[in-house]
Amino acid sequence: MINEIAFVGVPVTDIPRARAFYEGVLGFKPSGKTDGAWIEYEIGHGTFGIGNYGEQWKSSEGGTMVAFECDDLDATVERVKQSGAKIKMDIMDTPVCRFTIAADPDGNSVMLHKRKSG
Repeated sequence: MINEIAFVGVPVTDIPRARAFYEGVLGFKPSGKTDGAWIEYEIGHGTFGIGNYGEQWKSSEGGTMVAFECDDLDATVERVKQSGAKIKMDIMDTPVCRFTIAADPDGNSVMLHKRKSG
């Protein structure tokens, strides 16, 4: 039986460029293993990693998406816009949450999410 997600990994083509986005724009701090081809970030109770392993693991604009819970969705979206990163979808407001979808430098979808209280 599966009882938790060990980590989420996203393939990237350019580690320094990806780090500039995830660390510089989204504010992540590296933790755990960082070997040049793989970098981990502890987020809440989980781990998010980016990696570059050449042809065996490629990014995909239409592939896997990761969703990050934000303290302040509007401020996070503004930082992403100011960085020049692509916003793929305007903020959607649902009865339980607000979210938008951005793209990292490789086109991987990154959901920026904020649960509503209650």
